[in-house]
Amino acid sequence: MQIKPQQLKQQLQKGFPPCILLFGDEPFQNVQAIDTIRKIALQAGFAERQTFTADSEFAWETLIEATQTMSLFSDKQLIELHLPTGKPGKVGGQTLLTVIENASADILLVLTGPKAGRDIQNTKWFKTLSQAGIFIPFYAYSGQQLVQWVSQIMQEQGLHFTPDVPPFIANACEGNMLAGYQEVQKLQLLYPQTQITLDICKDAVVEQSRFTMFQLTDLVIQGQGQAAVKMLYRLESEGVEPNAIIWQLIKEWQTLYQVKLAPHNVNWRALGVWGNQQGQYESAARRISEAQLLEAQKHLAHADFIFKNQTIAKPYVLLAHLCLLLTGQSVPELEPF
Repeated sequence: MQIKPQQLKQQLQKGFPPCILLFGDEPFQNVQAIDTIRKIALQAGFAERQTFTADSEFAWETLIEATQTMSLFSDKQLIELHLPTGKPGKVGGQTLLTVIENASADILLVLTGPKAGRDIQNTKWFKTLSQAGIFIPFYAYSGQQLVQWVSQIMQEQGLHFTPDVPPFIANACEGNMLAGYQEVQKLQLLYPQTQITLDICKDAVVEQSRFTMFQLTDLVIQGQGQAAVKMLYRLESEGVEPNAIIWQLIKEWQTLYQVKLAPHNVNWRALGVWGNQQGQYESAARRISEAQLLEAQKHLAHADFIFKNQTIAKPYVLLAHLCLLLTGQSVPELEPF
């Protein structure tokens, strides 16, 4: 069953399905959904949580063992499995089918991954799990939908505001919903009993739109590593959320990899790449080897996972290393952060 992110809480209050699929490239909604699941599941007795990442070194029998092993501390377990590419492969797909065929009311399986295209949604494992459980696709709001979302969360925070405020915040944070949510929280702390006007917003709201991050990714694709690092620290000084940047870097990697694999058969329209940017991606694909791209993928997947599940002391240092990897430069060490 497919539902919208805002329907998740109500759906879980009716009961828990054997599995929940969270797929999409919008990090804020993903994090919110995972937090909601963990909170409600804990209240329902799922006191033990195990987390796995199905990378190239993942042993799928580990998932089988996790679903069959009784916990010493809880009768119910929440098992989270992150699919960095969204594709478990043949062995992984069969394992997931086995798990769902032997589903227990004491096990809640949560799968997370990037946007699930038709190629993924049409696979047997995805169809079976989404029919047995819940599938929630995430995508970044834009335009009037984003304005309505900003207005809604401002109302939920108990704020009073003039009609021109939500469009201003939406414009400043487009493509970065987490930043938009944080800006609303900041306004609530600074002006809890004040009507929020456009003048107040202009003084308080930080520009964190995706268009600023596009400048960063342009530098990365052009191979300008040092300039990209300087841009990163500018974004840090402006308070841009690291999760939004990792999301953008993963999208750039996906585009680069597709261009690298089929340089003469690229569907630029499907990739959303236009005009002179096509030449930049072609140049980048020639400059970066497939081995370098696969190495970058490994580190991007790891960074994406720890950003969502841990507190990183120096997130922008890690982001700087990732940007350099995507320019084709060698980075000797990525740990610890």
